[in-house]
Amino acid sequence: MAITTPREVFAPYDPAYDPLVSPGPGHNRDYAPTYWAATAGTPPDDDGPITADVDADVVIIGSGFTGLAAALFLAKEHGIKATVLEANRVAWGCTSRNGGQGQNASGRLYRSQWIERWGLDVAKKLDAEIRFGFQTFADLVAQIDCDAQPGGHLFVAHRDKKMDFLRRETEVMRQHFGYDARMLSAEEVRRDWCGDQDAKGAQYESEGISVHPLKLAHGYLKMARELGARVHPASPVIGWETKNGVHHLRTPGGTVRARAVGIATGAYTAPGLYPGLKNRYFPVLSNSIVTRPLTPAELEATGFKTRIAITDTRTLRFYYRLLPDNRVQIGSRSAITGADAHREAHYRLLTEGLARKFPALKDIEIAHSWWGWVDVSHDMMPRIVQPDAAQQVFYALGYGGNGVSFSAHAGRRMAQRIAGQADAAFGLPIYQGALPFPAQGEWAAPFRRLGQSLLYRWYWLRDEVL
Repeated sequence: MAITTPREVFAPYDPAYDPLVSPGPGHNRDYAPTYWAATAGTPPDDDGPITADVDADVVIIGSGFTGLAAALFLAKEHGIKATVLEANRVAWGCTSRNGGQGQNASGRLYRSQWIERWGLDVAKKLDAEIRFGFQTFADLVAQIDCDAQPGGHLFVAHRDKKMDFLRRETEVMRQHFGYDARMLSAEEVRRDWCGDQDAKGAQYESEGISVHPLKLAHGYLKMARELGARVHPASPVIGWETKNGVHHLRTPGGTVRARAVGIATGAYTAPGLYPGLKNRYFPVLSNSIVTRPLTPAELEATGFKTRIAITDTRTLRFYYRLLPDNRVQIGSRSAITGADAHREAHYRLLTEGLARKFPALKDIEIAHSWWGWVDVSHDMMPRIVQPDAAQQVFYALGYGGNGVSFSAHAGRRMAQRIAGQADAAFGLPIYQGALPFPAQGEWAAPFRRLGQSLLYRWYWLRDEVL
């Protein structure tokens, strides 16, 4: 029988959680105070925490988009009923804290950079896989009530000098990959899309669906359990031993034994969970706010004629959109550490950015403010791999902030690998080899935050001054 943990017994949300210094993501913690958590409604039933030793064929660690999608596709396409272990509430990590922008992308590299790194032939094959992945996402969204906002993505040039960059990328997308991406002037942006005063022009691409991410995750949860998967919140993995090929995953309520394990914990991966992930990705904070609903006069003044995903060309880009209930959501990178995330400066970065783009929203009431961690790989591309052929351990990580859509397909591909099914796509770079180790080596790990702080200052100077 399904069990839903009563809200009053949840441990409090920890705003200072930091994956580089915290011992783990916690046990049975409540959601961050996001707009999504406040408006997702009653969650579907789950299977309650682990309360005894149990056997499972496959365990998935993490109940975000990737973990739930992996469980869903293991059952749907391979007849394997997985057991999902979640430390806190279902979809507690990045899945309930992101901006909900689903784009036809994976990782941080542009398609021109794919060509530079791997050549045109591989880039075209990778593009076909990413398109296939976006269709996986779109097919799931079509089955779930998640406030979907289709229509594409607007990539706004925040300075005149960024227009040449967008023109080059648009030409690459059209010439080599057959997209109908097109350039827009500043006048066209403000006349037909939104009154962003930052915009010096933009690139429009028709592929893109924005969603309410927690409603989408609830849909994944319901579908996975209907297919036979079991999802256990409040069940962090606090010990892991492998004996005679069987993985013994210890939780506070009991040990789960499984032949195969899939790791889908993103930037919320507990230190020491799996040795093969040490220093393999870099956790980065993303801060976000949502306004109160705009009045009709404010809507007219901001010039919003679209509800599609919008990002700008800053290195630490703003991502924003008009939500279905006429609120504006905007986010960006700012804070460096969990202990620093609450500072007023990071909040002001967003409110001032919003006011700069839409002056009518200066001093508007902010209804929700939160932050969450993003898993960035050292080469800016994700991996969905079995890092050691001798072990039945798999992971899907490193989306770099582009996981809303591609996580669905990453979960599907990880399920395929766990099931032992080969595919020609597995020859592509994102399915080959472990997440790369930082070029500086392990000695540099303690200095990452210092380097990140200096890098953020350089990004600001380059984006706003030089």
